[in-house]
Amino acid sequence: MNIAVIGSNMVDLITYIDRMPKEGETLEAPDFKMGCGGKGANQAVAASKFKSDVMMVSKVGDDLFGENTIKNLKDNDINTEFVTIQKNQASGVAPIFVDKNSKNSILIIKGANKNLSPQDIDDASEQLKKCSLIVLQLEINIETVYYAIDFANKNHIPVLLNPAPCIPDLDLNYICKCDFFAPNESELGILTNKPVSTVYEIREAAHYISDKNVKNVIVTMGSKGVLWLNNNEEYFVEAYKVNAIDTTGAGDAFIGCFAHFYVTTKDVLLSLKRATAFAALSVTRYGTQSSYPTKDEFEGYVKENN
Repeated sequence: MNIAVIGSNMVDLITYIDRMPKEGETLEAPDFKMGCGGKGANQAVAASKFKSDVMMVSKVGDDLFGENTIKNLKDNDINTEFVTIQKNQASGVAPIFVDKNSKNSILIIKGANKNLSPQDIDDASEQLKKCSLIVLQLEINIETVYYAIDFANKNHIPVLLNPAPCIPDLDLNYICKCDFFAPNESELGILTNKPVSTVYEIREAAHYISDKNVKNVIVTMGSKGVLWLNNNEEYFVEAYKVNAIDTTGAGDAFIGCFAHFYVTTKDVLLSLKRATAFAALSVTRYGTQSSYPTKDEFEGYVKENN
């Protein structure tokens, strides 16, 4: 395996709205879509779009959503040997509200995801040891995330941690054990308790994290671009100018694409540029995984815009 994603899957319940209703108010929404999502599954699918060899370690419920999630992963050529069914548990779901400015608000109900445990990592250990990168997020229990980081360090496997959804008391010692720490600007603000309204403020907050001996900090800033820094260098990658209609899953598109290009090239800056383009193209389409372009579509987009 090239890439292992240890993390969540969700069923996205996407409602497109003009505005959120007030308390006691009922509004008609213009449209609704349902699709497969969850940060872990999204990142795995994004990497698989480039034909990376991807495995997932995850939990689904014993319901129709769970069956469909496993089928969707298989349809995307993702190894599901260690995507297991949790008895008497619902699958995770994510009600998502997208407004007319393409901004989204998301609730998550973890469901079976909260049952993913260190034992599941042990069960998958022989396959995980063959991987070139382990990708993690925070839609599963934090103890399992920490265990996965320790497992990766013990077996000399690079780790990318995407701290989403963010928890303020994330252990700095574990952040320092990761090769790549990739928050978005909002998550960076929560973690540092610093303002992140401008690129200058984001840069200051990112340096605050980097100065704690974090190996590589990658901050995704939406339309403001991407910032990468470590103890030796700092780079800014400009965002592509696009007509965004739905930003749901764009951060996961970025992470999955970055993982693919990093594993195949070991060139961080190239990987960041490719991931920025992939995420930009995804926001021009509706949905989460359904918005991710194919390899051929992506290569055509990059050729036209470079």
